[in-house]
Amino acid sequence: MLPILPLAMDRAFLIAAIAFVTTTASVPAQASPTDEKRQQLEALGKTVRAQQAEIAANQAKIDEKLTALAEVVRTARIFASRGGR
Repeated sequence: MLPILPLAMDRAFLIAAIAFVTTTASVPAQASPTDEKRQQLEALGKTVRAQQAEIAANQAKIDEKLTALAEVVRTARIFASRGGR
């Protein structure tokens, strides 16, 4: 035998169901993106990917220059310490 739900649970379920139906009915259905918008989005995606590749290349160049600069500073410190000052 199935237990009978208390009346308060029945009311809560009914209120929740009505709220759900009301919410979903009031939200307009979104139209699928048109071909023009899809093409614009794809072009934007390509632009972003190209910019990310450029940023990665620039970061690699920056890292190389920092490494070279660190070596110059290290060498300068060695010579400064040997100079007697």
